[in-house]
Amino acid sequence: MRKHLITSALPYINGVKHIGNLVGSMLPADVYARFLRQNSGEVLFICGTDEHGTPAEIAAEEAGKDVREYCDEMYETQKSIYEKFGLSFDYFGRSSAGSNKEITNEIFLALWNNGYIIEKSIRQYYSIDDGRFLPDRYLEGTCPVCKYSRARGDQCDGCGALLNPEELIDPVSAISKSKNIELRETKHLFLDLSKIEGKVDEWVSLHDKWPDVVKGIAKKWINEGLKSRCITRDLKWGINVSLYEYSDKVFYVWFDAPNAYIGITKDWSESVGRPEEWKEWWTPCDEKKVSYTQFMAKDNVPFHAIFWPAMLFAANLGFKQVDYIKGFNWLTYDKGKFSTSQKRGIFTDSALKMFDPDYWRYYLIANCPEGDDSDFSFSHFASIINKDLCDVLGNFATRVLALLEKHFDSAIAVDLREKGNIDEHLLKNVCKHVDEIEENLDSMRFRKAASSMRAFWALGNEYISEKKPWNEVKQNKCASAVCLAHCVHLLRAFAITAHPVIPFSCRNILKILNDVGGEKNIDRLSFDEAKNFQYFKPDHKVGAPQRLFEKIEDDRVKELTLEFDGRC
Repeated sequence: MRKHLITSALPYINGVKHIGNLVGSMLPADVYARFLRQNSGEVLFICGTDEHGTPAEIAAEEAGKDVREYCDEMYETQKSIYEKFGLSFDYFGRSSAGSNKEITNEIFLALWNNGYIIEKSIRQYYSIDDGRFLPDRYLEGTCPVCKYSRARGDQCDGCGALLNPEELIDPVSAISKSKNIELRETKHLFLDLSKIEGKVDEWVSLHDKWPDVVKGIAKKWINEGLKSRCITRDLKWGINVSLYEYSDKVFYVWFDAPNAYIGITKDWSESVGRPEEWKEWWTPCDEKKVSYTQFMAKDNVPFHAIFWPAMLFAANLGFKQVDYIKGFNWLTYDKGKFSTSQKRGIFTDSALKMFDPDYWRYYLIANCPEGDDSDFSFSHFASIINKDLCDVLGNFATRVLALLEKHFDSAIAVDLREKGNIDEHLLKNVCKHVDEIEENLDSMRFRKAASSMRAFWALGNEYISEKKPWNEVKQNKCASAVCLAHCVHLLRAFAITAHPVIPFSCRNILKILNDVGGEKNIDRLSFDEAKNFQYFKPDHKVGAPQRLFEKIEDDRVKELTLEFDGRC
């Protein structure tokens, strides 16, 4: 059996994340992991907080806390939020753990010994008012590419361009906003990417099935030529460089953060009492036994498609390279990019207070920014939830349960195992829909997967409307019972196939159907089981009718729109 290693981009520790961050990495990774587990895949789903670098220092300063104390608190906050969203990480760790320090220094020393590290004296901005050098994220200014006024020294949030601090127009200190800064000479270490460019280019070319957004970004970097990149920073918070003459510096956050995928796996391995098992995932004897998939937004792609693979190739320590990178575009709010640092957008803690987590999970997957950016509005959110979850899935469940209660004392009254009772035409359509959902999830086509789920639910409503068991019961009670038995099995099939996307609701559906084994083991119910229309026996009792979902009223939409337009 092939193992599936899944990682989603590590969320920065600098505050609660927004829903754009959720849909750009963690949520689709969770949907994929849940799908694979249901269909007998051996899955390891790894994530954790990215805690080093200037974002952590700046956020801690703003909060008036020691950076370690701030990271400890924010780690617990983020972890709790992701649990409430149903993200099924096998382990949610931290880049500041000792395991990452160990792995990062091992990789660095291999790069040093293999001749891929060079020393350079560079000019770096020094803030006279702050009395310190200003690493890239401690600088703000105007982007030279798109003229966005709050670009950072390493990257522009406006257009996504990767920058060097000296490229910023009118730079200021991000700490004090002081313009009293000057360029001074300082010594740093660089990874000489030009030496490994050919190997990386060849490797990228082999992955022609990557999404267009990923291939485009990777090829752009290659075509522009890989240059040496600074891997050290003048900061106190981070992993200290393991060379005496550079021990007062720490590694650049993008040098140590990807290594944390390996380090966090080591921490998982320790936590389950099998301390050597991480090697089966990261240094397998047969690489083909492990399929490694990464999930991230497009601004993280250069580091995962070029920078980190180059590090691993150059270090030559035998670590597993990624097989597939699922890159996403951005979720926007009123056409502007969601941003943690600018406090723009809908944040995950607020989202949970507004609506059930499955509402967010379904909406975000149904509008996943795969081919291009997706724009969020509360009116669109309400429309999708009301139409799909309430009017299609929820309505079908209510109709079926109500009819069973009224006419058959909430029990299945026929045996679908008896010859001639199975509706073969319906079952053929069920198999078609189940296979389509499975294919879309297996291929990580998330919007199409949600669309195929919606079509499957619509099939249920079409079937019950066509058969009219409420009328049929008056002339042919047995035919009515056969129809409703099929409908109960349809509802079970909906729960099995939609579980990767709306797990809380689907477990609740099986609970209402009094499917004790299914409710307990839904994480492992295969999609083939959704095609089993002889599961429930005669006289099986189901629960009373209840609304699975509540509609979002227009007044609530207006209220939230006014509130968040003011914030964003």
